[in-house]
Amino acid sequence: MRKLAAFLVLGILGIVSIAIPSEAFAATIKPVASTASPAGFHARTKTPETPTLRLTGTIESGDAERLRDILVRLQAVAPASANVPLATIELSSLGGSLSEGIKIGQLLKSYKVVAVVRKQDLCLSACALALLGGTAVRAAAAYPHDCNVEVGGKVAFHNFFLDRSELREQTHDDPVASRLQGFADARGGAAMLIRYAADLGLPPTFVANLMARPVEEYQYLETIGEFLELNLCPIGLERPSLPMSHQAANVCNNSLPAPAPVSSMIVGPIASPQVRQYMLERVQDGLNAAKARGRLADQLATWSVMRTREEVDKLYDDLRAAGVALPEILGPTFEVAVNQGGRYRAVCYVSLSPTDPDRYDIVLQGPRSLADATRLPPANARRMFLYDRRDVANQRPTSIDRDLFSLEPRDADQQQVPPLSSGRVPGRQDVARP
Repeated sequence: MRKLAAFLVLGILGIVSIAIPSEAFAATIKPVASTASPAGFHARTKTPETPTLRLTGTIESGDAERLRDILVRLQAVAPASANVPLATIELSSLGGSLSEGIKIGQLLKSYKVVAVVRKQDLCLSACALALLGGTAVRAAAAYPHDCNVEVGGKVAFHNFFLDRSELREQTHDDPVASRLQGFADARGGAAMLIRYAADLGLPPTFVANLMARPVEEYQYLETIGEFLELNLCPIGLERPSLPMSHQAANVCNNSLPAPAPVSSMIVGPIASPQVRQYMLERVQDGLNAAKARGRLADQLATWSVMRTREEVDKLYDDLRAAGVALPEILGPTFEVAVNQGGRYRAVCYVSLSPTDPDRYDIVLQGPRSLADATRLPPANARRMFLYDRRDVANQRPTSIDRDLFSLEPRDADQQQVPPLSSGRVPGRQDVARP
């Protein structure tokens, strides 16, 4: 009798139950208590419209079909509301079949199931690949709803390998045929992985880095940059303990089409009474550079409009409502400049809420005018942009069975972050007080 491949627990929180014969699925099914996650971390599991599944154990052939049957029945008796994921699935597995892990991830994506790794759990290899498919986000996303890895949960990827027990018997006494079969299987596995990554919108470097590693080495989901690249987000991430100016620089850098070295940045605060006027003058500079003519150019050139606080605020709000790229003023506002060839050039304007780490606004300074950011933060975890991409969000294990994990040290250049300058941006003309 084959080993128990996966342990699926279906929790409908006492609202709905689904009859699934245990002998057919070789699994045990029981309700998941609403206290499965720490208070305030994954509030969706406390609402009746989102049932919870739990998958544990080695992922083996046939598990995806078993999960599909459960999701089909769940969808029939407890359909998800509009823009709400069908369910949450908690993953805890050391891995297993590459193809089956990918199939499970495809199911999670297709049925809009959110995958979560709890802080006490491990999700490795095929399990980690399945996790990548469970990134459904509701329309009105708010942290930490629809996030995927509780801080403390371990997620790691590694290169796939061929299982000797899966080789066809006819190649047992034929070394050449065995090599050809192994090559064909490896090529098929690589193609499957590449297609899966492309369907999820993952960067090509993900597959390249994975396949370049020895099979015994694990690549942990650890840094902010890795979470962002894989469309995942950590649960339990607080605001970074950095000055607001440094947070503004990180937001800017994460929003730029090509990030700049932190050491090349300088951040200057814009005095709160003059923020709107200062930003309107940047719009005026852009119109002048483009030699634009029209009502807006005339308004900005009229001192009477720019003279009083009330008129400035009204014009600012009107322009934002009309779609002009101007940041919403939420609190401390900063101009971020980058050293380019010995000269500092403003690249971003960032306004941060002092109380809500998920509330900030940013516009970019283009060659002639202000523009909206092209790289956007994840809707369910905007706070991730407050960090440098090299910052660790979920620490890898420090001591664990070395036969199971490879404790690869971090590169020295990633441990030391160049300093960031703060102060007045060189060459900026500060607005005179009225």
